[in-house]
This record gives sequence, C-alpha cells and structure tokens, in this order.
Amino acid sequence: MGDFFMDKKEAFKGFARLHPELVSYIKSGEMSWQKFYEIYDIYGEDNSAWQSYIQKAPTVSSLTSADALANKLKSIDMNSIQEHIKTAQKALNLVSELTGKTEVTSPLSASVPKVPRPINQFFED
Repeated sequence: MGDFFMDKKEAFKGFARLHPELVSYIKSGEMSWQKFYEIYDIYGEDNSAWQSYIQKAPTVSSLTSADALANKLKSIDMNSIQEHIKTAQKALNLVSELTGKTEVTSPLSASVPKVPRPINQFFED
C-alpha cells in the first residue's frame, strides 16, 4: 500500500509540474497543496475537476523555461549593450595605455646592448 501512495504522490507532482498555474492559487491562499492533492486523489486528471483551476490559455507562469528565456532576450536593448561594450573597451584601452607608458627606460640602458652572462660564470672570473 505504501508503494501505491508514493506512486500516486509522484504522479500528482508530475501533474502539478505540468500545470504551474496552480501555484497562483497557493500563493493567494485560496487553495493548499493538500486540497489540490485531495482533488487529484479523488478525480485524478479529469478535466471537469480541474477546469476552474487550470487555465486554457498559456500564461507567463505556464511558459516553458525556453519560452521565458526567449521573451527575456526579446526585451534586451542591443544598442544599450553595444554602448556598454564600447565603454568597457575604451576603459580597457585607457588602462592599457597607462600601464604601457609607466615603464621608464633610461637612455643608458637603451644604448648598451644586453649580453646574457654564461651560466657557469659567476663574477668576472
């Protein structure tokens, strides 16, 4: 009997995932998960029992995550993003210029070619 209860509970969870609009009734306080489960326990997925809770037209809450992502992407202002990228590039160029100019080379070191010292010679042996 325990397995039957767990199977029914899992089936209800699957049903609830397919109908995320049920959450709005929980949040508003009109229903509880316990009450929804009792309806599911008695009527199963019978449309006549759920028609007042499950909306026929898709709502924002019942959209898939891919649909929600697509809607978010549509609302992004690409011109604004390009302006932010240009500003960031200008800032990086400025930092690059500043760090590149801070290296001071003395005229003496520039005129004398650097010759690597042999590894086995420590001092003027």
